[in-house]
Amino acid sequence: MSTEAEPVEHENRWILNLRGWGVTGITVDYRLTLALDDGWEVVLEAAAWLSSGPAHTDPGLLLLPETQDVAAALPLFGTKVVSTIAFKSGKLRMVFEVGAHLTCPADAEFEAWQITGPGGWRFVSLPGGDLGVWSASAANENPQGQSAEH
Repeated sequence: MSTEAEPVEHENRWILNLRGWGVTGITVDYRLTLALDDGWEVVLEAAAWLSSGPAHTDPGLLLLPETQDVAAALPLFGTKVVSTIAFKSGKLRMVFEVGAHLTCPADAEFEAWQITGPGGWRFVSLPGGDLGVWSASAANENPQGQSAEH
């Protein structure tokens, strides 16, 4: 299980501290949803890559949630997360204990992915390549309830 409860912001990325959380469910509709331990959820709505090594050596298999072409992701069920990075460019990168790497780039027109978790945390890859970040503490600091984007 993760040793740190909250995500940590860095200059160009957020480290989500999901290390050790298991994939407890996979749902496929027009999206690919990975349910994780402790109430975290990863939702992919745009094309993503699933590889068995670094992207520069193995681009992997293309996952297309919109057309339910995501069968390659099904073996992630029951595996544990090694790392999850939400880049401020809107790109998502997850690594799993089985050596699988899931990469979802930002989309020019749509929200490519989102991750939600306890404490009101929400990370969204915004259209055009930006990252929206919300937390319950940010909402409490902002009386209008608007997002706290970084």
